[in-house]
Amino acid sequence: MRKRELVKRTLRGGAAVTTEYRLLTNAWTADVRSVEIAIGRFTAQRALDNTCHVVLFEVPGDAELHVNVTHEHLTSGVTGWAGPGKIPDGYVHNRRFGDTPRSRIVQQIRDMVFAGRAGAKALAAIAD
Repeated sequence: MRKRELVKRTLRGGAAVTTEYRLLTNAWTADVRSVEIAIGRFTAQRALDNTCHVVLFEVPGDAELHVNVTHEHLTSGVTGWAGPGKIPDGYVHNRRFGDTPRSRIVQQIRDMVFAGRAGAKALAAIAD
């Protein structure tokens, strides 16, 4: 399994976005490299107030690219993303991509990275 972690990018307000990938084949290598570069540019385009970690990975027997976005604080849902799930590092949403163009993958990840924080009612609901 190949794994690479990018440099943490801290934004105004102290929030950061990090990325890593875990690929089993070369099928998604070029796409993942392009997506990682685009994610690195997110920080220059817009302020982020919720630290997050993006993982791009493959699952044995599944040809799709899987993406997890974990935020420190609970966020509102974004269409097409499953979750949230509570994990030790925060709240994770996930999604799979098949023959989706790179530009669309980047847009979908951007939407999730910049998802707004959820209100107290949503936080209480996930705690139950």
